[in-house]
Amino acid sequence: MASNKTLVPEAKEALERFKMEAASEVGVNLKQGYNGDLTSKQAGSVGGQMVKKMIQSYENTLANK
Repeated sequence: MASNKTLVPEAKEALERFKMEAASEVGVNLKQGYNGDLTSKQAGSVGGQMVKKMIQSYENTLANK
């Protein structure tokens, strides 16, 4: 079952900034609060960009060890 809860509440603001940055990179205009008017394609592109950046960050961390 999917959950939209932040596991670390202190990280919520940083995650929101990260989401907005990813949306900007793929050309999706997000607004603060509800974004239910986005198409599935737009929402998916934002999520995909976020995952791509997280994987890239993890790979960089591994490479620097």
